[in-house]
Amino acid sequence: MDARNNDAIGPGEFFPVVGVGPHPEPWPKGEQYDPELLAHGDRRNVLDKYRYWTVPAIVAELDERRHDLHIAIENWQHDLNIGSIVRTANAFNVAGIHIVGKRDWNRRGAMVTDKYLTVHHHPTVADFKIWCDEHGIPIIGIDNVPGSTSLEKATIPKSCVMFFGQEGSGMSDEGISACEKIYEISQFGSTRSMNASAAGAIAMYAWGMQHIPHNS
Repeated sequence: MDARNNDAIGPGEFFPVVGVGPHPEPWPKGEQYDPELLAHGDRRNVLDKYRYWTVPAIVAELDERRHDLHIAIENWQHDLNIGSIVRTANAFNVAGIHIVGKRDWNRRGAMVTDKYLTVHHHPTVADFKIWCDEHGIPIIGIDNVPGSTSLEKATIPKSCVMFFGQEGSGMSDEGISACEKIYEISQFGSTRSMNASAAGAIAMYAWGMQHIPHNS
């Protein structure tokens, strides 16, 4: 059982049970199943269809239907939002994640979802740009900087890399220069910018509305 279920969060309150317990016998047959999970339960944050599957089996199934979208994030200051963006990228089953800058990044917000994605590392923006050029994938920046145009009115390329800057400082000058286009998310309040992970979710959803079939 998930250890959190034993931790009270208030008088008479406990965390809800996460996932499922041991699978009743007879166990299902197939190479995708993990005997340890079948025996002890599966408390991971995965869809029900993947319960009791091994990580390699889940990755193999996801690989068969990856989308053409890549997600890139600048990582110069160990931004806490990177993990949340990665988690959203997993939800959209993107082709890959690109960490630009420091190799080590804050994985806490990802909640282990990076295990189900291909994560590329590029030490500099120039290295990242070379990779994209070699693979023929345009870089689309997401930031509200001079020269950016409305994401809501944009025709987003089906095959592209959406590039996000750091929380607070936004995209670096080098990052902006590497982009083929930069889109901004319309805002209607007083804040200059929204949370980076929230912007990532909105941008990926906008891409999905244009390129993922409604019944997918």
